[in-house]
Amino acid sequence: MLQQKISYKPYAAKDFTSLKGLAGISDETIEIHLGLYNGYVNNTNILNEKVIELTEAGKSGSPEYAELKRRYGFEYNGMRLHEYYFGNLKAGGGSELKDSSALGKIITETYSSIDVWKNDFAKLGALRGVGWVILYQDPFTKTLSNHWINMHEDGNVAGFVPILVMDVWEHAYFRDYKPADRPKYIESFFANVDWAEVEKRLIK
Repeated sequence: MLQQKISYKPYAAKDFTSLKGLAGISDETIEIHLGLYNGYVNNTNILNEKVIELTEAGKSGSPEYAELKRRYGFEYNGMRLHEYYFGNLKAGGGSELKDSSALGKIITETYSSIDVWKNDFAKLGALRGVGWVILYQDPFTKTLSNHWINMHEDGNVAGFVPILVMDVWEHAYFRDYKPADRPKYIESFFANVDWAEVEKRLIK
């Protein structure tokens, strides 16, 4: 009896090369950052290929298999969070988020005002340490909340939907700002947010 092969469709890196001319975030920074993102896509594919190879060889549960599986959260989230991050940026996209917008209304329901929410999001991003700041939506209550994520696989809430994602690892800004100037990078991040794209991520 022939052994059936496990089906797997490799991931392809999304094209974010149009991200040029961002306010306060240089093209050089974006180019370096996209190289890192492509690495996560490649590593995710390599992980899957090796896990499939071991599974088909009857080695599921082996020490080698276990170590590969433990890398899934890091590589997959490294790939996906970068896609959310690049996807919510756009040159000239930093118009003010309005209270009357769908996103503005939901933010105001939780944080009382957009300014209160934005201040909280920015202060999270300025915390010591490196990681991610993510505005999540609870798929059950539809409410929003700001979260600090350290390593890619730590702190993500199961089922919560990323609405706005900001990378605060130093590679996101070190070419443009000193580590102590991270708040300036955060200002630049907000100056480039594509709110129309962010709002599409909301669960209505």
